[in-house]
Amino acid sequence: MQDIRDESLIQLTDYLVKNKEAAFRAKQVYAWLWKKNVPDFASMTNIPSSLRLLLQNNYTLQHVKIEKEQISKDLSRKYLLQLHDGHYIEMVLIPSSDRVTVCISSQVGCAMGCVFCATGTMGFVRNLSVGEIYDQVYMANELSQANYGTHLSNVVIMGMGEPLLNIDNVNAALNIVTSQDGMAMSPSRITLSTAGVSEGIKQLAQLQPKIGLAVSLHSAIQSKREQIMPIAKSQSLIRLADALKYYHQITNQRITFEYLLLNGINDSLDDAKQLALYCRQFPVKINIIEYNENSHTVFTRSAQQQRDAFMGYLEEKNMVVQLRHSKGCDIDAACGQLANKQCKK
Repeated sequence: MQDIRDESLIQLTDYLVKNKEAAFRAKQVYAWLWKKNVPDFASMTNIPSSLRLLLQNNYTLQHVKIEKEQISKDLSRKYLLQLHDGHYIEMVLIPSSDRVTVCISSQVGCAMGCVFCATGTMGFVRNLSVGEIYDQVYMANELSQANYGTHLSNVVIMGMGEPLLNIDNVNAALNIVTSQDGMAMSPSRITLSTAGVSEGIKQLAQLQPKIGLAVSLHSAIQSKREQIMPIAKSQSLIRLADALKYYHQITNQRITFEYLLLNGINDSLDDAKQLALYCRQFPVKINIIEYNENSHTVFTRSAQQQRDAFMGYLEEKNMVVQLRHSKGCDIDAACGQLANKQCKK
């Protein structure tokens, strides 16, 4: 049977009318599914029992479940989540002084194969459904209130998977997250991160012009980027730049580049020079990310002196640069680590 949360409100209304139920009941059911995120049909207390039985006999209602929680000394919390078919994904809650951010997944595994990423070693399994993406945000908000005493502040789609290769479900889930029928979260508090799927970036500009866009760049040298990010072979830096120019033209938003410093790989002054040149094409800010070392790769974090020299060069060129310290280093916080361990078990 189909998961009822794969149905749009229009589709659900049509189904109820065809089964001689009042059309207004669809909005009631929809509110139970999303705004209240009920675990089962029996919890829909203002719905007639005959309708609840009809839904139960013709649909499933599948939710993401917490399998494991890891708590870091910096208070970050990583969750291993089990899906209805036994697969696993990850979600991370990251508190700071003035906000709580959740990092959510969009796919089981990932097809990008980035050599520094633990998720990349898993390969691609499947896309997450609309409900599975929404569940992570809803669950994160409840966990944030329970553990940090505040509502969820921000959502970043930077977990397992390439969200632009699941753009239809990601878009549908975000529409509900930002809707009054769902969580009514402001789109400006949501950021999507991509490895650089050019056509997906253009599509995103049309579908979600108010959310933030972050691009995992990691090198502005084509040959070097191809070595660490296989997608660069088909999605060249030139092609990516064209997509980002289009994105800025449509949304008028500044783009974020994520740049993971890898010792001896992409952290030289020449790397910084090429990055500065590439960034002249559109308004950007650069997040320099410290590498979260893990057993799945051979890469190591750049030394502080090298990192400071790299950032100093960019700042001299009037680039907007921020250092993003890794969190959860004492737990399996690198993307894919926890799910990888579970899959091997």
